[in-house]
Amino acid sequence: QVQLVESGGGLVQAGDSLRLSCTVSGRAITYYNMAWFRQAPGKEREFIAGINWGGRLTYYADSVKGRCTISRDDVKRTVYLQMNSLKPEDTAVYYCAADGTWNTRTFNYWGQGTQVTVSS
Repeated sequence: QVQLVESGGGLVQAGDSLRLSCTVSGRAITYYNMAWFRQAPGKEREFIAGINWGGRLTYYADSVKGRCTISRDDVKRTVYLQMNSLKPEDTAVYYCAADGTWNTRTFNYWGQGTQVTVSS
């Protein structure tokens, strides 16, 4: 059984940084594309960053491009999302996803999410 657990969220001020982590258990992630999504209150879930298996390709939504970096450590079965220059509009629940394709936004495994709140 594949399980994803996100961590690293919290309450920060505008301009601060956070690093989110997503640790996977139950299966190696070596051949999985991985991604981060977020969902703000009253809005649809939004894809924000993806990294392919092997880590050579990354993709970012325009809303976070230049401020976020996705990375992976397959030995630790962990994917990271470094977020800098946070804005109040980044407030959302952030979800990690595994084994899918970000062009279709379809992934087989999802975490429970971690809350990020950015105060102005």
